[in-house]
Amino acid sequence: MSQPQDPQRPFLPFGNPFQMILPKSSNLSPRLLSILNSFEATMSERLESLKPKDMEDILSLSWMISAAKSLSAIHTDVKALITSLELPVSDWDEKWIDIYLDNSVKLLDVCIAFSSEISRLNHGHLFLQCSLHNLDCATPVQFTKARSSLDGWKQHVSSKNPRLEKCSSTLDNLIDTLDLPKIKNSSKGKVLMRAMYGVRLVTGFICGVLAAAFSRSADKLSDFKPPETCLWADTFTNLQAVVHGQIRNVHSSGKVASLKECDLVHTSVMKLYPLSLNEDDPEAMRISITDLRQRADMLSQGLDLLAKEVDGFFQIILTGRDALLGNLRVGSDMFNSTQKSNHAEGPTVR
Repeated sequence: MSQPQDPQRPFLPFGNPFQMILPKSSNLSPRLLSILNSFEATMSERLESLKPKDMEDILSLSWMISAAKSLSAIHTDVKALITSLELPVSDWDEKWIDIYLDNSVKLLDVCIAFSSEISRLNHGHLFLQCSLHNLDCATPVQFTKARSSLDGWKQHVSSKNPRLEKCSSTLDNLIDTLDLPKIKNSSKGKVLMRAMYGVRLVTGFICGVLAAAFSRSADKLSDFKPPETCLWADTFTNLQAVVHGQIRNVHSSGKVASLKECDLVHTSVMKLYPLSLNEDDPEAMRISITDLRQRADMLSQGLDLLAKEVDGFFQIILTGRDALLGNLRVGSDMFNSTQKSNHAEGPTVR
């Protein structure tokens, strides 16, 4: 865990893993090079689309939704690359399979943690709805109940989610194992490992930003330095500098680096609360109630959309994992069937 006085984590010292994947002496066929370049160019475009037009949008639900969509698209792209490589699972190295399965478990856990936090924040919307309902009644008793609900919302959103803490350690484990096994005598394998490395790095970055927004802290952000040989390196580095820089600037200024929509609701709650005590400015009260209702609805709708994107990413990882395990079982069954057949036939008489 990062120390409070030094929230910025250094660039991860991975060196240049692509020297193991695609050394200078290796030559890819035009077809494999085209597959790899197309994949990396597309990933660069997807990262470029995440560059925010306004710095304040970085911690907004709209940006997080776009980031989750891009992440799903990138993982779908790598599935298409695997198909294009025509590299059946039976030809995969055991280490590649272990990496894929281990990473998929970690990512499923991260998705579950994110879904848990989204559900928790959405549960807080019930406090806001209850408060707004009581404020509409405009009686002293109902106002007291409304203030109690507003207090409940403030306590709820400021509480900690244990699953997010576990999520941070899971992301750390995912990042710490970014290095890849050495690939020998397999051009297709080298292309696959290079693509998977890029996907894992981008996944670590995006999930880290989402985790920072949910946990309201910049301490868990990790900086990545991709090898210059990949087509998406510059785009990624620029995006990371902008996103991480803004989050750390907010954090270092003494503010809480939380969701923009949550901050807007909090501002409305803090403005409305004292008005509900005096009840001597009905027009200001009416405006504040309307403002809170609109911002609460915006938060709830944004959380619902983000929940769908996180669930979609979860399904992509799950189906990919299931497909790999299914192919492994088919390959194992075919091998066992062949072995039984050979055994039944007995030795060949020469």
